[in-house]
Amino acid sequence: MNIEALIASSIDGLMLGFIYGLAAMGLTLIFGVMKVINLAHGPVIALGMFTVYLLSHQWGLNPYLGLLLALLVGLALGVVIYFVAVHRVINAPELTTLLATFSVNLMIIGLGTVVFTTTPRALNVNLGALRSGNISVLGTRAVAVLIAILVTAGLYYFLYRTRVGKSIRAVANNRAAAELMGINTSAMLALSFGIGTMLAVISGSLLATLFSFTILSGGVYELKSFVIVVLGGLGNPTGALLGGIVLGLLEGVTTLYIPIGWVPVIEYIVFVLIILVRPAGLLGGAK
Repeated sequence: MNIEALIASSIDGLMLGFIYGLAAMGLTLIFGVMKVINLAHGPVIALGMFTVYLLSHQWGLNPYLGLLLALLVGLALGVVIYFVAVHRVINAPELTTLLATFSVNLMIIGLGTVVFTTTPRALNVNLGALRSGNISVLGTRAVAVLIAILVTAGLYYFLYRTRVGKSIRAVANNRAAAELMGINTSAMLALSFGIGTMLAVISGSLLATLFSFTILSGGVYELKSFVIVVLGGLGNPTGALLGGIVLGLLEGVTTLYIPIGWVPVIEYIVFVLIILVRPAGLLGGAK
């Protein structure tokens, strides 16, 4: 085994892991605040890909500047989805909210297929590469990791250092008590869903700078997000980031030993083993 190949694959996997973790943080934030499993997560990631693609190709905007607009689009989209599909069934059994978000999943995919077709698209982004011997790191991946870290830091600052963020955490801990303290729980739930959707859109936008995509591409990353939140613990954003890094490293290293088509099989085996051995995840779920 070539040690340089192992190092290069590990670095690539680690970088992808940060983006996977960012996507999973959106999923686990929504669950942690309102106990809703968002099955529209994958199509929203795909919408993030197409948002930055359209801003780049139709308006000539730099993809990384387009990311700022995509952020706002994701936040607004999440709030709309919450009030249209989730708000009325927020206190219903889990199956009801699953069906509500699954219906949004089908609508986005259906409309997206009509509008965008399933023809693969790609962004032409070239930021060069950093090289050391036979090991190279693409500039697009380095920038994507930097953005993912900045967004994660911003999320933690918002949740733990701002009044609104603390209100969201209060609603997550005890919704009834938060209402008694005068917190507008409906607004906080809508904002939480919007932030979770925004994180999915940002991750999709970053993935669009790395890989080609279609409106169906989000399904793959949605499944990865579910594996990650189980690894890190449902409702635990820190665990989601850690789970994303673990999954990314796993993908990077296993491709050296087995055909790439078998990598998802290994991921789901790990998924099942974690559920059997440590159901609360690596860092445990939200308390």
